[in-house]
Amino acid sequence: MPRKKATIDYEDGSTNVFADLGLPRPEQELLKARLTLQIYRIIKERHLTQAQAGEILGIKQPHVSLLMRNRSGNFSVARLMDFLTALGHDVEIRVRRTRKPHGEVSVVVAA
Repeated sequence: MPRKKATIDYEDGSTNVFADLGLPRPEQELLKARLTLQIYRIIKERHLTQAQAGEILGIKQPHVSLLMRNRSGNFSVARLMDFLTALGHDVEIRVRRTRKPHGEVSVVVAA
């Protein structure tokens, strides 16, 4: 007798996993995650050790370790943007009108 295939229930998520999980301030958490990802990529691209990155960012190595594991912790969005500028990148903030009921925050990486 053939086996019956098990079905798995699932639900499509939104574009913000933090909102899907019901976390407070999901837009800010998503922004922090995206900024942290850029910091990670820059550190890896430049082949910096965590100690070297800490020197550049003005933080201790254990805090760099947290960033490298996408744990932005208590760092504010402003502080994460400061880290990006310390790593030699420009950060641009653009405000524009939306057609949606609520605006959104996004991170666009220039090529």
